[in-house]
Amino acid sequence: MALAGSLTVGRRPESDVSLSWDSEVSRLHAQFEPVGADWTVVDDGLSRNGTYVNGERVNGRRRLRDGDRLVFGETAVIFRAPADVSDSTAAIPAGAASVHLTEAQRRILVALCRPLKDSAYATPATNREIAAEVHLSVDAVKAHLRVVFERFGLDALPQNQKRARLAATALVNGVVKQHEF
Repeated sequence: MALAGSLTVGRRPESDVSLSWDSEVSRLHAQFEPVGADWTVVDDGLSRNGTYVNGERVNGRRRLRDGDRLVFGETAVIFRAPADVSDSTAAIPAGAASVHLTEAQRRILVALCRPLKDSAYATPATNREIAAEVHLSVDAVKAHLRVVFERFGLDALPQNQKRARLAATALVNGVVKQHEF
């Protein structure tokens, strides 16, 4: 299935995805480009502040998956491609907002997401930072996070993607709300 042509992202009003309110976004910041049935985000140095996908800076082209958290300037957006849901172990569960969490798991999830409240460039909290905030051992935090990854259907993701995807999923689906910070 062929997709539409490329889309520009930038501060200019005429950009296909205009982020005119964000002064940290370059006039021409990045592009979305179709490749076969998939989408990629391309940042070949067009932006001064970079483009990030799940907390990692894009240098060149990056394939996108449903639920990826993209950051342009100070603006975070979630990439949605529902067709990915059926063929990806990394898909966000439809009922993410209704995932049952214990009180300890909720506190850990809020602590994981806390750095993202201040800056779209932030990465989720480390296990050590979470442990200090919720007064648990690092091993206890790891054990709780393993269960939470499984409940959100993220346990099959590569280790370096789980934390960012969990934080993005929790924030986008309202599992963690701004007033909890």
